Amino acid sequence: MRKLIFLIVSVIVFPIITYAQFNYSTKNKKAIKSYEEALQFFNRMDYYSATISMQKAIKYDDEFIEAHIVLAEIYIEKKDKKNAISSYKNVIEINPDFFPGLYFSLAQLEMMENDFENAKVHLEKYLTYKNLKPISISQAKRKLETCKFAMEAIQNPVPFSPVSMGESINTEYDEYWPTITADEQTLIITRLIPKDLYESGENEGSQEIQEPQKRLPGMTNVQEDFYISIKENNFWSEAINAGEPLNTKGNEGAQTILVDGRVMYFTACNRADGKGRCDIYTSVKENEGWSIPVNLGSPVNSSAWDAQPSISPDGKTLYFVSNREGGLGQKDIWMSHLLENGNWSKPVNLGKNVNSKGQEQSPFIHPDNKTLYFASDGKIGMGGLDLFKVIRNDDGTWSKPFNLGYPINTMSDEIGFIVNAKGNRAFFSSDRLSEKGRDIFEFELYKEARPNAVSYIKGKVFDSETKKNLKAHFELISLETEEVIMQAESDPNTGEFIVCIPTDNNYALNVSKENYLFYSDNFELSGVYEISDPYLKDVALNPIKPGEKIILRNIFYTTDSYELVEKSTVELSKLIQFLNNNSSLKIEISGHTDNVGSKEYNLELSENRAESVFDYLIEHGVDKDRLSYKGYGESDPIKTNETEIGKAENRRTEMKIISSN
Repeated sequence: MRKLIFLIVSVIVFPIITYAQFNYSTKNKKAIKSYEEALQFFNRMDYYSATISMQKAIKYDDEFIEAHIVLAEIYIEKKDKKNAISSYKNVIEINPDFFPGLYFSLAQLEMMENDFENAKVHLEKYLTYKNLKPISISQAKRKLETCKFAMEAIQNPVPFSPVSMGESINTEYDEYWPTITADEQTLIITRLIPKDLYESGENEGSQEIQEPQKRLPGMTNVQEDFYISIKENNFWSEAINAGEPLNTKGNEGAQTILVDGRVMYFTACNRADGKGRCDIYTSVKENEGWSIPVNLGSPVNSSAWDAQPSISPDGKTLYFVSNREGGLGQKDIWMSHLLENGNWSKPVNLGKNVNSKGQEQSPFIHPDNKTLYFASDGKIGMGGLDLFKVIRNDDGTWSKPFNLGYPINTMSDEIGFIVNAKGNRAFFSSDRLSEKGRDIFEFELYKEARPNAVSYIKGKVFDSETKKNLKAHFELISLETEEVIMQAESDPNTGEFIVCIPTDNNYALNVSKENYLFYSDNFELSGVYEISDPYLKDVALNPIKPGEKIILRNIFYTTDSYELVEKSTVELSKLIQFLNNNSSLKIEISGHTDNVGSKEYNLELSENRAESVFDYLIEHGVDKDRLSYKGYGESDPIKTNETEIGKAENRRTEMKIISSN
């Protein structure tokens, strides 16, 4: 808004003042005297006195054009857009051709008031004048496109019913930039607070603030801190200051977290270890709080402004905003990949389908790891920073941007927008829906704006014998493409984990840890677009020793056949990798069936299926002397054969440790 005011004042007022010093549009001396008094008040930013004096000048001569124009600018400074518009219109009535630039400024104000029809008329009038500068013509045409888009969008509004997240989240201070875990049990926000709250001890966890300072317009003695809320009995608890070392006396905000909430990336400015004015830092959740934040360093951070990170659900790609050299506009969205050595790759610009000549902000990569939401004022929209959605194609390019529509987008700046894992609810901050300032709201996201739905598996990993919690590595792998879709680690202390599972695909889940047998699971979600409930499952890992066995849940055969299906290669590759990492092991591959058919048939089928896996392993380099196979038919069920689910569980392939020497 300040930028717009300066543009209007510099284009309209300064030339008028300069011109008026030599030749006013009035000869009335009293009007001129009041006008010049008003200019002095205006220059001292005494807008109340400037208004009174300028209104006197107009009273002395109601056709005093300069007075109407400067009065409009005074109203703009007072954020009284309606009276500013009225003053500009008075000038047009007096002399429609006095100053063509007035039509452009009037149209901008009308757009801010959502009066796009009149704004369109005034922009079209402005473009009829000759000798306009090329940049002015370009800006006017751009705003004309905005008017046309906005008029169409307002006539076809999208569903939007925002609800405040309540007093436990929203306060008299500004809250923004929500971040939520995949299970929607932890919410982290950025809050703008007076510095005396920090100094009074709130940063140490105290909520006993006797007389908290009210949020005041233009308040400068403030800082940004993180606050955390936990969902308890389906209600959000009071958001508590995250405390040191995450929060400091400086500014930190615009955070993003891994889907399990254990790793945070955020923006901090003007720190001693900073590369530029603002840099991206990371911190890990520990038993007693958060670790000391670490600057990501080069090449992610630079001497430019680097901020607003968004981490992919697998923790391997970081999206962020920067005004570094090599971009397409003022601020662009970039991405960097985590390399095997733990360093980040050189950032890559996301390209023209995302970035523009304007500014792009607040990227959010959804847990489906394909859908990116962001804000832009460089693409045709409602006029401010509009929210857009793009989808990453298989070749790594991005789809054409999709504007989320009105009234999600307005002439205001919409930033800090996120979507839950299920893809059906959105969270964002706004100062246009609350009298208290900027608050956080949630709403049901209409279908066209949704990402792919994502479910998740949640539980903990432990030793099957000692019950000790374990840190293990998780991989979610596409059975069709063999691509690793998600990766995660369970908490080293609690063993807890959350792994996101996008819908409309079939996956193998592999859980591994050194000195343990791996665990595999299967998720057949092809053709599934919505999931109502997550998968809750604890994973017991068996230590490597003779007699221990695991089920190979992602080995598949053609129906009533022992021919391996191609998608079995994901599991077989993991089995080969395991055997290569544990070269002293000897194993048995066993086949099992349900009780459908004769015992003789089932025994032969299970034997042949086990042999197929045996042969595959040998063909891919595993020493034959380390392998054996056996078919057990229907003799060793693990579930009842009275149900179809039970029968499916009994049809399986297993691996058993024969010896470990």
